[in-house]
Amino acid sequence: MADVKNSYETVFILSTKLGEEGIKSTVQKFKDLIAEHATIDNVDEWGKRRLAYPINKEEEGYYTLIAFTSSAEFTAELDRVYNITDGVLRSLIVRKETPEEKKPEEKKPEEKKEA
Repeated sequence: MADVKNSYETVFILSTKLGEEGIKSTVQKFKDLIAEHATIDNVDEWGKRRLAYPINKEEEGYYTLIAFTSSAEFTAELDRVYNITDGVLRSLIVRKETPEEKKPEEKKPEEKKEA
């Protein structure tokens, strides 16, 4: 069976308690892990932002968005690594839809009412 590759985006929020060097090394760790198992399309470091609500009594976090292409099996491993890494407050991995995957909305034929 052919290895199916999908496009994904991942966002993770790191604790600011790690310090500048800790944040930089953790982001690089995830970049290296993704590059080892996938092809990175884009890396967008949003930087330090205020959280919408406190997480683990923290008000700020360091946001990073990475777009990559990989197999579905790797996303499960990436999620596992996020969960066991100290300093990761939240993480999210989503599959991006490609234009040909979008299905046009089917129009229902309108029924005419007879009076």
